[in-house]
Amino acid sequence: MKVLLVWLILCGIWSSTWIFIKLGLADLPPVSFAAWRFAVAVAILLLILAANKIPFPRDKRFWILAGATGFFQFFLNYGLLFWGEQHISSGLAAVLQTTIPAFGLVLAPFYLPDEKITPRKVFALLLGIAGVGVIFYEQLSVSGTLALAGSAAVIVGAFFAAYASVLTKSHGTKSNSTALLTAQMIVGFVSLALVGLMWEGNPINFRWTWTAIFCVLYLALIGSVAAFWLFYWLLRNIEITKAMMISLVTPFVAVLIGSFFGETLQWQALAGGALILLSVGLILFQPKKKLVAEKNTEEEVLKHKNTEFCSDSRVTPLEVTN
Repeated sequence: MKVLLVWLILCGIWSSTWIFIKLGLADLPPVSFAAWRFAVAVAILLLILAANKIPFPRDKRFWILAGATGFFQFFLNYGLLFWGEQHISSGLAAVLQTTIPAFGLVLAPFYLPDEKITPRKVFALLLGIAGVGVIFYEQLSVSGTLALAGSAAVIVGAFFAAYASVLTKSHGTKSNSTALLTAQMIVGFVSLALVGLMWEGNPINFRWTWTAIFCVLYLALIGSVAAFWLFYWLLRNIEITKAMMISLVTPFVAVLIGSFFGETLQWQALAGGALILLSVGLILFQPKKKLVAEKNTEEEVLKHKNTEFCSDSRVTPLEVTN
């Protein structure tokens, strides 16, 4: 129940970030906007680490993991997404971002042998992507070289987001989540800030309206610190494909949120949402027979281990039960 609650909270948080990104981009350039989002997030995380007296590990493997995943997740993913959205519609970007769980499904078996590709997962993902496509079908046209490049950028960013999550689950679950997240965001912030400074100029000259400031603060505190801390907790407790299914739900919920801000809610949004919810249900909720079979398998393995343990002449069955 706790896992499902965290999963639903993340759906709500990441669905709400779309409207704040849209509002912020009206005043701030995209790359620098993303950079300042993570700058504030890093400041908050450093305060949390200091308050709890949590040091950064000196382990070389920790910093290699943090450097790679931070560069993939917080620089390439967000940088390419924000750049791509300048040349394509937000609806098309939302559809292309749904390739994250598809990439995760393909990458996971190479690093997480227990997470296998199954026909059920493939069908569910295709159904979910189709649902997002139905919601934004009017925005799926691509015209011009820049639009094609923007689409490719979003897809490449989605690949690196999935890759970063797989690596984090595979190699980062034993590290302190706050320390790892802070190190990753430092890498992302520095990379984005350097690119933003070269392409978009001095941040002092930006249009820092109260709306822009609020968007940066919301995206930093809620959309970054809280969201990724919960997401990393989720990665420790469920399969990565199930965790990544959030990216299928967020476009639908974002449309519902947008309707409260005056945007029209079309019939295709409800139809696409139904397909998405069906897709999520297929992934998150396994048939009862399958769950019973998995439980029986676990009991047989445990029984086999106990039998082998009892076969040792130095241990009696009574000692094992005690």
